Amino acid sequence: METRERLELVYAPAFDDVHEAVRVRLRATLWWRLLRWTAIGACLLSLAVAGLALLPPTPEPGTAVVMAFLGLVAVAVAELTPWATARSVFLLVRSQGEARAVVDADGGRWTSRDTEMAIRWPMLPRYVETPRLFVLLTATKSGSTGFAYLPKHGLAAPADVDRLREILDRHTTRL
Repeated sequence: METRERLELVYAPAFDDVHEAVRVRLRATLWWRLLRWTAIGACLLSLAVAGLALLPPTPEPGTAVVMAFLGLVAVAVAELTPWATARSVFLLVRSQGEARAVVDADGGRWTSRDTEMAIRWPMLPRYVETPRLFVLLTATKSGSTGFAYLPKHGLAAPADVDRLREILDRHTTRL
C-alpha cells in the first residue's frame, strides 16, 4: 500500500461535528423526511382546527389553544430530534477523549481511549462532504443508515483534505 493511500486524523470530539454528522445522516434517510413532513402536516391541521374552533356560533378558545399548542409541539419535537440525538452521541464520544482515525485502501479505523473499531469500505459505500466534515454512510439496503465522520480539522495539513477526498472518491460514492 502506498503512503498516499493512507491518512491519519487526530481530533478532540466536538459537539458541532457530531451534530452536523447526525443531520447529514438523518437527511439520508427516508423515514426522517417522512417524519418531518408528517409533523408539519400535523401542525397545519391542528392550526386549521384551532381556527375552526374560534368560529361562531360557539367559539371555543380553550380548544383552539390546545390544538395550536399540540401542532407546535409536533414541529418542535421533529426539529429537536437531531440536536437530542447528537447530544446523546456526543456525550458518549466525549467520554472517550481524543480520537484517532486512519483511512486507507481497506477502509477506516477509529481508536480512542477505550474503543477500537475498523470498518471496511463495503460497509460505508457512500459519503457526504460538508464544510467541516466527511460523513461516511452505510448502504440504504439495510433499512436504516449508520454513519461515521471524519472532521477536516483532524487532518495534519490543509492539503490532506484533497488527499482524503481522493481516497473516498476511489473507494466510495459521493452523494
